[in-house]
Amino acid sequence: MQELKNRIKNDGHIISESILKVDSFLNHQIDWKLMENIGIEFHKIFGHLKIDKIVTIEASGIVIGVMVAKALNLPLVYAKKGKPSTLSKAFCTQVFSFTKQKNSDISISKEYLKKDENILVVDDFLASGNAIIGLLDLITQAQANLIGVGIVIEKSFQTGRKRLKALDINLHSLAQIESLQDGKVKFL
Repeated sequence: MQELKNRIKNDGHIISESILKVDSFLNHQIDWKLMENIGIEFHKIFGHLKIDKIVTIEASGIVIGVMVAKALNLPLVYAKKGKPSTLSKAFCTQVFSFTKQKNSDISISKEYLKKDENILVVDDFLASGNAIIGLLDLITQAQANLIGVGIVIEKSFQTGRKRLKALDINLHSLAQIESLQDGKVKFL
């Protein structure tokens, strides 16, 4: 998606050879028009599939999830970090966060993820694949079906794509980054 790649090049900040900061438009301050276009782009990619729900993980995935859900006219369910006291019956698992360098419990109410539902997972970044593997665990616990995974920005130089492809996951990324070396973003 060229619009996204332009924003990454113009407004993204390379923190290190493994960290790209895009909080000025994607995951802290939100460019709603770009997010809307991301939703439309994922509709083009996945709209032909039978999907019952969109699933993501809080917090950065929520805005993306809302826009994809709007474009596909489907409900969005997001995995909560931790297990709130109001969530008595839930599917739970643990995910290691690359950005925060710690494990987090995530959960989805059994009320909102049902057996045999077809699920599209969306998220902002794919690095090591831990968040998607965690969401897949919740989907598997619910005996639902993972139909596909839509990623806004993929760091192709990390292990995430390889891990997900080994699980035969239908994976599409809107921007695939080959490297963040020498202060420059290089796309595949």
